[in-house]
Amino acid sequence: MELLVYNENEMEQLGEKIARVLDHNDLVYLIGELGAGKTTLARGIARGRGYAGRVTSPTFTLMNIYKIGNAQINHFDFYRLNHDEICDLGLDDYLDREGMSLIEWPQAGENYLPEEALFINISLVDDDYDRERIVSIITRSREYQEKIKELQELC
Repeated sequence: MELLVYNENEMEQLGEKIARVLDHNDLVYLIGELGAGKTTLARGIARGRGYAGRVTSPTFTLMNIYKIGNAQINHFDFYRLNHDEICDLGLDDYLDREGMSLIEWPQAGENYLPEEALFINISLVDDDYDRERIVSIITRSREYQEKIKELQELC
């Protein structure tokens, strides 16, 4: 699935639509250059799940947890980490228990992270930060393929 997103507001709205097709323990990988809109999309997903608080990039904290009633969203950013550091995080503790996980820069842990996930790649058009973004949503999992079909109906 591929979409054009023209501004920050549309990126957040796309995140809200994505949230409608996700379950409470799904795994989403957010891929794209610095400033492409990964955290904006994560904000939209959190808003779509009912989170009203502040959503910021966890670049320096590595993880933010957004509590929504009895549920939570685990928002990770692996930009500053290498594979060995990711292995030492105890990430399995978060991926194995209840809670949706959004991971920015999952490439750093690609040999460690599960393949069953929703992959969202945000690309700049002509390397221009002032232009629209191309958002590609793919998966290798049958379960997530159904979610992409649902999302196509919403978009």
